[in-house]
Amino acid sequence: MTNQDPTITIAIVNGRVWTGEPGQPWVEAVALAADRIAAVGTDSEVRGLLSKGTRVIDAHGRMVVPGFIDSHVHFLSGGMNLASVQLRDARSPAEFSARIKAFAASVPAGTWITGGDWDHQNWGGELPQRSWIDSVTPNNPVWINRLDGHMALANTAAMRAAKVPMSGGDVPGGTITRDPSGQPSGIFKDNAQELVDPAVPELSPAMLDRALDAAMTYVAERGVTAVGHMGTWSDLAVFERANRSGKLRTRIYAAVPLSTWARLRDTVAARGRGDAWLRIGGLKGFVDGSLGSHTAAMMQPFTDAPADSGLLVNTPEDLYAWTSAADKANLHVIVHAIGDRAINLQLNIFDRVEREDGPRDRRFRIEHAQHIAPADIPRFARLGVIPSMQPYHAIDDGRWAERVIGPERAKTTYAFRSLRDTGARLAFGSDWFVAPATPLEGIYAAVTRRTLDDKHPDGWVPEQKIMVEDALRAYTTGGAYASFREHEIGSLGVGKLADIVIIDRDLTKIPPETIRDAKIDYTIVGGRIVFDRTSASH
Repeated sequence: MTNQDPTITIAIVNGRVWTGEPGQPWVEAVALAADRIAAVGTDSEVRGLLSKGTRVIDAHGRMVVPGFIDSHVHFLSGGMNLASVQLRDARSPAEFSARIKAFAASVPAGTWITGGDWDHQNWGGELPQRSWIDSVTPNNPVWINRLDGHMALANTAAMRAAKVPMSGGDVPGGTITRDPSGQPSGIFKDNAQELVDPAVPELSPAMLDRALDAAMTYVAERGVTAVGHMGTWSDLAVFERANRSGKLRTRIYAAVPLSTWARLRDTVAARGRGDAWLRIGGLKGFVDGSLGSHTAAMMQPFTDAPADSGLLVNTPEDLYAWTSAADKANLHVIVHAIGDRAINLQLNIFDRVEREDGPRDRRFRIEHAQHIAPADIPRFARLGVIPSMQPYHAIDDGRWAERVIGPERAKTTYAFRSLRDTGARLAFGSDWFVAPATPLEGIYAAVTRRTLDDKHPDGWVPEQKIMVEDALRAYTTGGAYASFREHEIGSLGVGKLADIVIIDRDLTKIPPETIRDAKIDYTIVGGRIVFDRTSASH
């Protein structure tokens, strides 16, 4: 090596290396110099670059891929929920109440109990009520969310703390469920959650830092090296504090609320869009709620609730005004739309804004894009709108979604294949805390569509399955493109940031139904090993 050559710090050899680079998709080895990729190629080419201090990782034929990009997470909520009551797999009302009782006994009186991630479909669909938990939580306000975040249960102590009136009407864009006497039963949907949210005490900076650290550890163990965070300005302040002190181990693209577009415009003008670890420029809005809460906005009523077709969380006028203003400010508009009416509405807004403002590289995103009207599928590619989707939701919701929307609408639900075939650029993620931030399970879901209850061994809506490499692309180059970072991350190209994952088996060579059994062996971010299963297991 000449003096001009970079010193190779880590070399991964003897691997099945999927680079994500179209010209050279498969190689044997990759060399890193500090935080960048210095070489990709054959074993002998990379071994020829080694120096005395190089750490050599022999992959022994294991799969090596670019670091996974989870394009849609709620990072701090996920970190906090790791430390809160765990209700996602509670199978009955009795188990639900018992876990809350046990958790309440472990925290001081007066402590708010939040998080939870419960799923009422686990016990047949009956919504929980405050009466289930009041007797076991007399001294703790309880405010626990359904796993999709679109509804939450308050106990009486929480309602009292929040001064929720016991009578009165609903909230625009939200629903308060009521018992037979007309009093709130404890369930607040979508915008109605704002009646309780302000009463929840703010977390201390130390607790928020702890949540971020827990979240980074959790995703590193699952091969995630970069995330798209959907959150608030206060979340951004937590990330900035960690970045200033050099503590970020996960790259973060932090979106803030769409209605605050003017503040983001001014912030970007004052200090730019960030660095390799923390980027800004994205704005997250909402059209509707979720299918599981019956708040997704549908063109036709729900099959199991013929008088109901969901709701809009924001007015079409506001969504257009915010999207248009943000676009004129050259910001990145990212909007949650789940029902076919919501998706159609936001596609129309994107179409209108693009015609009014003229062509540019704007990469509008629709988050979730779950239940698409057939006529709208080709519009994603035509308008250059990115469907930012979460495959795990398909195998979770697939257990019960047909009861809610019927078999016909199910045909274009989580339409990975149709979107891909019409030329849309998929970006995959998890929506963690709503679903686990595990790309291997996401790839399994997209490739097999086998629901979590194993009732669809050939796949739920099997014609929407995609191939392993399609799913890998959506978790790597797709995620990089969806955050304007494809020149830095998302593939193993020379000069790019050294974000790399080693998996214990080649996902393209194994039976698809075994993909979820694969394990992450190493996660490397910026040339630094942030997870090593071989040492973690000792």
